[in-house]
Amino acid sequence: MKTEFKPYYAVIFTSTHPDNFRDENIDGYSEMSEKMEILAKQQNGFLGMDSARNAVGITVSYWDSLEAIKNWKQQSEHVQAQQKGRQDWYSWYNVKICKVEREYEFKTTSSSDF
Repeated sequence: MKTEFKPYYAVIFTSTHPDNFRDENIDGYSEMSEKMEILAKQQNGFLGMDSARNAVGITVSYWDSLEAIKNWKQQSEHVQAQQKGRQDWYSWYNVKICKVEREYEFKTTSSSDF
């Protein structure tokens, strides 16, 4: 039995890097990314995260309230990561904050799922 859906918020962070950017070549980028994910998971109101990084990076984090998002944006280590990102890692980024009113998914089934 499914529980009742409760709306939540998604923060969509989309970014591009300079043409010469490579994760392994930029001092501390991968480590900072991993650290921010671990730190985000420790914040009140954090619900989850999805991420894809290629020519365009997209990270979507999920939060239970706008207040939780504001607190995360102001978290001191996250502020330092934002500054480093603007200074060293990103040529462009965009942040969207959206209210998720509903969701659905599709999953194939196979004989091993039974």
